[in-house]
Amino acid sequence: MIGIIAAMQVELDLIKSELKKSKEEAHGGITFYKGEYKGKKTVAAVCGIGKVYAAMCAEAMILEYSPDIIINTGVAGSLSDGLHILDCTVADKCVQHDMDTSPLGDPVGMISGINKVYFESDEKGSALLCDCYRNLGVEPVYCTVASGDVFVANADKKKYIKDTFGASVCEMESAAIAHVCYVNGTPFVISRAISDGADGDAQIDFPVMCKTAAERSSKAVLEFIKRYGE
Repeated sequence: MIGIIAAMQVELDLIKSELKKSKEEAHGGITFYKGEYKGKKTVAAVCGIGKVYAAMCAEAMILEYSPDIIINTGVAGSLSDGLHILDCTVADKCVQHDMDTSPLGDPVGMISGINKVYFESDEKGSALLCDCYRNLGVEPVYCTVASGDVFVANADKKKYIKDTFGASVCEMESAAIAHVCYVNGTPFVISRAISDGADGDAQIDFPVMCKTAAERSSKAVLEFIKRYGE
């Protein structure tokens, strides 16, 4: 069973349209689409925007479907001068950039209780995802993804996240999904296409480029499902 989570419907549309024998099931306030793609059992869901929705969805998916791996697919903002709109990325690790208990002496970003700042993605799954992008004629960037409950759209915030965590990409869900997967021992991979520059133009770029960027990520995810486990 392969699990797929997207924050917005537009990020899941292409994948959902390709699922065969699709059946809708509701768990924990989330609608799951259970079906098959190229003979592989697949469950997909739109979690909603933000870390809480993402965590809720990931936990419900794991408890109800026990996926062998979870893929988070969608769009993101670029923190790097070398990453441009419609470029594609695969996460080596994720971090919650808005987690901060540093006044207590902790490193910025550390998750209390498990004492981790970064959540590493599944190495073999990420390598396969990168290869899937290449088969589609796209060279992905393997990089760190930072998540937080804020739409980054100014230079100061962008620089802080990049400099503090070494991240090249920012969005609002991946690290929460990674956190839940880590606690449950479920492998995960992250596929994100760049929709905006996380800068002053982000409010304009995002709605214009979101669908096109989302489809780029989705095509790689479909290729991943087809090849996973072979």
